Amino acid sequence: MRYADGGGLTAVGRRRRETVRMQAAELFEQRIKPPEAARRLRVSLKSAYQWHQRWWEGGVQALASRGPSGSRCRLSPRCLEKLVVYLQQGPAAHGWVEDQVWTAARVTTLISRKFHVSYSVSGATHW
Repeated sequence: MRYADGGGLTAVGRRRRETVRMQAAELFEQRIKPPEAARRLRVSLKSAYQWHQRWWEGGVQALASRGPSGSRCRLSPRCLEKLVVYLQQGPAAHGWVEDQVWTAARVTTLISRKFHVSYSVSGATHW
């Protein structure tokens, strides 16, 4: 995974990027063109033009953070607590006696067996 919270930016990273977008909105309100805003904020020209378009269509609110990206976890907090207990019991307690290694595939199978929720192998690693 590239990021600490499973594939998206951390909360700190999202706030940092939102701050830059808000600075861009201030520049746009001062009639600063996207190329100059990109130079001042040290962002790509493409980002500056995209932000300008969103700002033009929806104002400052259109540049606000939308929160974490990606799919929500399909397991309830209670199920996640149970999963932690199951994982702590080890693979052998759940039928994998060859070794004591939890793999993503095994965790996916365990989730399916215990909670009747389907995850891809990569999806099971993102929560």
